[in-house]
Amino acid sequence: MSAKFFTSLLLASALALPAIAQPAGTPAPHISVQTLRDVTRTLSDDSFEGRAPTSAAEPKVIAYISDRFAKAGLKPGNNGSWTQDVPMVEIAVAPTAAMAFTGGKTPVTLAYKSDMVISTRQVRPKVTITNSDVVFVGYGINAPEKGWNDYAGLDVRGKTVIILINDPDWEKPTVGGEFNGRAMTYYGRWTYKYEEAARQGAAAAIIVHDTEPAAYPFDVVVSSWAKPTLNLDAKNDHMNESKAIGWITGDAATRLFASAGQNLTALKLAAKTHGFKAVPLGLKLNVTLDTTIRRQMSHNIVGILPGTSRANEYVLYSAHWDHLGHCEPVKGDSICNGALDNASGVAGLVALAEAAAKAGPTPRSQVFLAVTAEESGLLGSQYYAEHPIYPLSQTAGGVNMDVLNVNGKTRDVEVTGIGKSDLDDYVKRYAAAGGRTISPESTPEKGHYYRSDHFSFAKLGVPMLAAGSGEDLVIGGLAAGKAASEDYTINRYHKPQDEYVATWDWSGAVQDLTMYYGIAHELATTTAWPNWVAGDEFRAIRDKSRAGQ
Repeated sequence: MSAKFFTSLLLASALALPAIAQPAGTPAPHISVQTLRDVTRTLSDDSFEGRAPTSAAEPKVIAYISDRFAKAGLKPGNNGSWTQDVPMVEIAVAPTAAMAFTGGKTPVTLAYKSDMVISTRQVRPKVTITNSDVVFVGYGINAPEKGWNDYAGLDVRGKTVIILINDPDWEKPTVGGEFNGRAMTYYGRWTYKYEEAARQGAAAAIIVHDTEPAAYPFDVVVSSWAKPTLNLDAKNDHMNESKAIGWITGDAATRLFASAGQNLTALKLAAKTHGFKAVPLGLKLNVTLDTTIRRQMSHNIVGILPGTSRANEYVLYSAHWDHLGHCEPVKGDSICNGALDNASGVAGLVALAEAAAKAGPTPRSQVFLAVTAEESGLLGSQYYAEHPIYPLSQTAGGVNMDVLNVNGKTRDVEVTGIGKSDLDDYVKRYAAAGGRTISPESTPEKGHYYRSDHFSFAKLGVPMLAAGSGEDLVIGGLAAGKAASEDYTINRYHKPQDEYVATWDWSGAVQDLTMYYGIAHELATTTAWPNWVAGDEFRAIRDKSRAGQ
């Protein structure tokens, strides 16, 4: 989930704000602030227990969102049903897990939650790793197109790899260069690190946590990992993945490397250089994970406004409905309510459905998708993209919403992954119509492009917009915007403190939703098929998909 925005600053003064200007030919929507308030407040209430997928609260979530979709004017979107089944497997690791390293100057044992978190995706009741050789593989990147391979000349089958988070050039103050400098590439994401380690045959893959390049403190990792984890159910029971995956703190890594006679700081510097060679640490890992396994079903929630002349072409609005459920307690509160992340996004989805239904049908059909298990790794959107109800080759594009702005109006719009697709032109026009400019992404090192559900569709070729309010607040400017963003990330993101606040200022959210509506309405009306720019990583996929029509 994206942690770019937002905590309370100002009081919203009306239930419906004045319409914001739109480019000629696009109707100005009525975005209901009351809907935004009601849906966010309801979904983040304690009675929904943090909206964990497959939990006892899920049927309540489905019933509420389906009812709001119906009242907005949508039709059930899956052959008469409001839901799409998403098969899941849940794995709970016993909290007695410990990492024991031998072979160094002194044995090192890392404690669960304080020093590390560890889990597995392999569906088996017990996972045991015995005397696994430990190798430091730098950033764990294998990028042939860049001539970069941290695994070059290395056989890590059955071994444990220790990996740095983010890209080698993440500390560069500007964007551009081999790994795009300050802007994280997919090679920098923790999901990629584990995927590549598995492809290399590693028995265990351990990431060294560092707050700045990870984009969140270690307690956020603990909130997500020190609990049962979900994955899509698979026929092979994920046996092609590493036996164990996890994180260790920077302090724990420093102790571990010192035991191996190595200096972690020096090795971090070495790992940034082209041609870096992996370093065997002379250590052995021993770990046993006792697991409890549950196979169960979660659900995406889908509604549709059928089109007219080209009803078999689609425009997609998406937002994830899930959050973390019960998490690490803070001052006795263990419910991670997820008010901003992402009850607010679902509220935006409902408000846009209301506006679109009120405006009447468009030539293309408009699909509204509330997906499950984003917090578990974009699983609901991945499942829909791989098992689409409406063909992706016939999906013109769309908008994803992950955390709305409740800090007030902004002078600018940030586009996550700007420069990748034709949708940039749409954003520029609709931002300008609302009197806003386009700003560079304020925290490109956080890799937001790879952290929300638009990425699942992008990987399979569909241009999806990930954009929203920048940090230049009309009241307070950049200083206030940055302070609000930092406050949210430090004090509320993935914590029980992400709760509904009655005094939130929704005017900035209305700005963004007006822009989203205009872009999606134009996509639903035009005959254009947006594409990725020439040379983009997703262009060939889109071209192949469209050529099959």
